[in-house]
Amino acid sequence: MPKPYTFPSLYDECKTLTISKLKEWGYMEPETIRTGTVHWSRGNERYASISIQVNMFATHPYLELNYKCDEMPIKYRVNLVSISSNINRAKIWYFLCPNTHKRCRKLYMVNTYFLHREAFKGAMYEKQTYSKNTRQQFALWGRLFDSEKIYEEIYSKYFKTHYSGRPTRRYTNLCKRLQKAENISEADLVEFFK
Repeated sequence: MPKPYTFPSLYDECKTLTISKLKEWGYMEPETIRTGTVHWSRGNERYASISIQVNMFATHPYLELNYKCDEMPIKYRVNLVSISSNINRAKIWYFLCPNTHKRCRKLYMVNTYFLHREAFKGAMYEKQTYSKNTRQQFALWGRLFDSEKIYEEIYSKYFKTHYSGRPTRRYTNLCKRLQKAENISEADLVEFFK
């Protein structure tokens, strides 16, 4: 008897807030209080927005979210915590999930609140919903299409291939992936289509 469909919520389709985007937009400047609006859009059409305030001036920095969900006004704070970087030159900022109390760099809105992904039961990434056959196809064909992305990354502006005369770990891993992508043989394709 086949497994019934569950139609889980997909993290790939959720609204998200990330530390890197807040930093890019200038909200994470030290000792400032910044307010603004975050918009989500599909194509050229906006379908959602929320008001945010990032208070980096407070003793305990926080992000305040203010929005409506199903015509119900929602307003709450998500604390921001930091740790020193491994070279002690800067701080690395994280959200502190109000539900799980875990540090994270990305918050997801599955139902009503922006929370850490482990706060939601039954939600999945899209790839987790694929059948075994589909995953095998992605494994084979994905390697073929990955080579272009790998070349773009290797030849990007600030990519370091070597450090102190030795190849970096990232460069070595990318070279291995590139070699796998270029070594797909006809036998692999024949075996796949059996």
